[in-house]
Amino acid sequence: MAFLQEPERQPFLRVPAATVGLIAALVVAHVARVMSPILTSQAIIFNYAFYPARYSHAFLVAHNASPQTFWDRAVPFVSYMFLHANATHLAINCGFLLPFGTVVARRFGAVLFLTLFLVCGIAGALAHLLTHWGSTDYTLGASAAISGLMAVGFRIIAMVDAPDVQSYTAAVSGKPGSQQPLAPLFSLRFLGWSAMFLAINVFAGSTGWGAGPGPGPQLIAWQAHIGGYVAGMILAGPFDSLARRLRA
Repeated sequence: MAFLQEPERQPFLRVPAATVGLIAALVVAHVARVMSPILTSQAIIFNYAFYPARYSHAFLVAHNASPQTFWDRAVPFVSYMFLHANATHLAINCGFLLPFGTVVARRFGAVLFLTLFLVCGIAGALAHLLTHWGSTDYTLGASAAISGLMAVGFRIIAMVDAPDVQSYTAAVSGKPGSQQPLAPLFSLRFLGWSAMFLAINVFAGSTGWGAGPGPGPQLIAWQAHIGGYVAGMILAGPFDSLARRLRA
């Protein structure tokens, strides 16, 4: 009498703990900053947002600014990801982080997922630095890091031939022997999604829509998005191989 048996309990949320924890960290960091006194909040932005001018010797000399320590210059490559301009900026980033972070965390595991997030964010900061050398237009937010996760997510789900639960589970599963391979870098489906991503960001930068270039503070530069995306696109394969080895 199988109909009398209690059905298997399913979790209310299937989001990996690493993704939930990362979203929580972003929210806590934002709330802590906006709840601080105005001068403290401004000091946090100045010290921990990513200012390209901080790395230009010519700019520092021209403005008679004292050079900062190696630590002061290194920290913003990571800390800028945990700062957001406002609640809308934070909500948009978390909205994209939830699905793509879930896909990547399930496949790679918590440690590699968080490592990849940070590496892609650093790559985004480098892209912003190279394209805004000596500029005082700072950038902040997790968008570049999330763009990298999007690239990895595209390479994972591009191999799903049909939109059914079994195909999706095989693509994102972290169980040994159950995974589908990543989509090749030059597969038509992945290239199509990448072209769409790049087109949207180039449009944003060339028209000023969204987080395009312009004087004064901005959320995050479109070049940083592309830098994070390219990093994720390239690192997906090595990270996937490392994840397989760690599970084995």
